[in-house]
Amino acid sequence: MKLLVILIILMLSVPTNFKTQQLKYERVKTAYEEKSEAVFALLSDKSLSPQKLQLYFRAFKKEEILEIWAKNSEDKSFQLLKTYPIAASSGNLGPKRKQGDMQTPEGFYYIERFNPISNFYLSLGINYPNASDKILGEKGHLGNDIFIHGASMTVGCLPMTDDKIKEIYLLAVEAKNAGQTEIPVHIFPAKLTDKNLVELQKIVKSSNFVDYWTALKNGQNIDTEKFIVFWRKLKEGYDIFEETHQLPKISVKNTGEYTVKK
Repeated sequence: MKLLVILIILMLSVPTNFKTQQLKYERVKTAYEEKSEAVFALLSDKSLSPQKLQLYFRAFKKEEILEIWAKNSEDKSFQLLKTYPIAASSGNLGPKRKQGDMQTPEGFYYIERFNPISNFYLSLGINYPNASDKILGEKGHLGNDIFIHGASMTVGCLPMTDDKIKEIYLLAVEAKNAGQTEIPVHIFPAKLTDKNLVELQKIVKSSNFVDYWTALKNGQNIDTEKFIVFWRKLKEGYDIFEETHQLPKISVKNTGEYTVKK
């Protein structure tokens, strides 16, 4: 009996090979059959090892692109691996604040789940609502299930087409299998340069922007300055990464405001 207990403990203590588990799914197998040669060649060209791979995803809503940055686990800085066009968008600039608002979230997130049998081929779920969203969003009606996924349609997610999600999902599986427990996903309204922030300030004063958000708030007046304050805080994280190619340290105050540090 003692021997059986010891064997069970040993079996439970052996780390699960995440990639092996994922390859049990037909769509993941197809992704590897079709995309692994090109993806591994790209990693090799950047002197990146699949066994040490760490990723960072950065999305820009206005530019409609998703950047994938990568590094080896021992490296300090990330390098740009590839940029993908986002296939479709919904809603407007600005964060997601309630279920059904059609908004793609903005803020600092990470991939929390892998779905190899998604309704949208393959999908990577992000941790919306995060701690900030839970404070600033509509209590009890925040919504969920925000994904980076296949297909070319969306109601608040980041659709990448079935073809491109194969590459993106494969990369995420490799990073997870290499030991990266959380893959950061930062979603911005636009590339937050000083010039673009000025442009965003103009956009929030426009009638289309105000009308959209007023409709979401059932005719209530909106405080457009809140968007600028929110985006300035996101810009702090954007600027740190632009300067160092290293991830900022993110925390959330009890007001819902992000604290961003190097």
